[in-house]
Amino acid sequence: MSAGEAVRSANRSADGPRVVITGMGAVTSIGIGAGRFLEALRAGRSGVKPITGFDTTGFAYSNGCEVTDFDPAPWIRRYRPAELGRATQFSVAAARMAVEDAGLPVERLRAGRSLVAVGTTDGESRDLDQLLQTQLELGPERMDPVAVRRVPAGRLSVCVARELGLTDVEAVTLPTACAAGNYAIGYGADTVRSGEVEFALVGGADAICRKTFAGFYRLGTIAPEQCQPFDRDRKGILTGEGAGILLLESLESALARGARIYAEVLGYGLNCDADHAVAPNLDSVARCIRLAHRDAGVKPAEIDFISAHGTGTKANDVTEAGAIRQVFGRRPPPTISTKSMIGHAMGAASALSAIACGLAITHRFIPPTINHGVTDPECDLDCVPNTARAAELRVVQNNALAFGGNNAVLILGRYEGGETA
Repeated sequence: MSAGEAVRSANRSADGPRVVITGMGAVTSIGIGAGRFLEALRAGRSGVKPITGFDTTGFAYSNGCEVTDFDPAPWIRRYRPAELGRATQFSVAAARMAVEDAGLPVERLRAGRSLVAVGTTDGESRDLDQLLQTQLELGPERMDPVAVRRVPAGRLSVCVARELGLTDVEAVTLPTACAAGNYAIGYGADTVRSGEVEFALVGGADAICRKTFAGFYRLGTIAPEQCQPFDRDRKGILTGEGAGILLLESLESALARGARIYAEVLGYGLNCDADHAVAPNLDSVARCIRLAHRDAGVKPAEIDFISAHGTGTKANDVTEAGAIRQVFGRRPPPTISTKSMIGHAMGAASALSAIACGLAITHRFIPPTINHGVTDPECDLDCVPNTARAAELRVVQNNALAFGGNNAVLILGRYEGGETA
């Protein structure tokens, strides 16, 4: 095993308490809040629309998955919203949603030790875009000091802690790009399982910005109209935005306070092959999946569906599908991509997919891969095209693959009672 791989014992009872998800906060282009996100996933709703967050003059096409109906005021109470960058607004609002969704009194959260871990790709790059434009056009002395104060990426987690009045807290922002949400969830599960914290607010957040859109556009990976993962005619990604924050606690804690349990965090796997700046490595992705299975104590045959990274680019989809077949054989479980609906939300992507997995387990369905015509024979997956599918789900897998070979695979399971440790 390489130094970049993380794995622990598959014997969960030896590792400490079981960890469960009791609250979810979602800010997405197809619905805000876990309830509306659920409705949109079931309906196979698309969040695609022309980008308005920055000037798209000069680009031949500029569709994206923006959050256009977000009002931070009901969720952000200790700050003036303008004090926070857009990604931080998303993370703070989603964290507040998760706490309320969990039925956890804020006073109880404040009384215990907690963790806030937020993953991101861009931090507040939207503010950086604007500050750079000001510097170039008017000089650095004309930069908005409020925007300058909003820039540090650490604020994505620190402002959650301050908004909720947490004092005995570790606040961490994880910059592992498109895999960062799964990294944060895994880290949070470890801290709860070890007894370091009672509650963990974990996930990811990012806002659409010109820098990232232009970078993918120059790489030739932005789709003109829609994202079509695993489709024969797919043309690339659509950039998206939003936040997904989950509340984790021990099973014992959840049962003691009568909390609703969406799912149990069974395990996860991480690795970094550092093979290529942007291209995923098939063998490394397969190895990460096996690490996650080993950590969760499950076998491939027990996985009921996979929420794939599924970006809709030619190379990513073929590589990920190949890695899945390497682990699962010729007949993998149904494999879907939420990016067909919400675009690529960067650091929020795998956190939102984890929320989708938890909702799917709870409400017994598999979300669809929309915009699907004909499956690419090189992918050869059952991607649940266009229409959600009823299903009894016990164990699900959530893939996340990031630039630089950073891979993170999360395994969630249905909680069905039994021992608490």
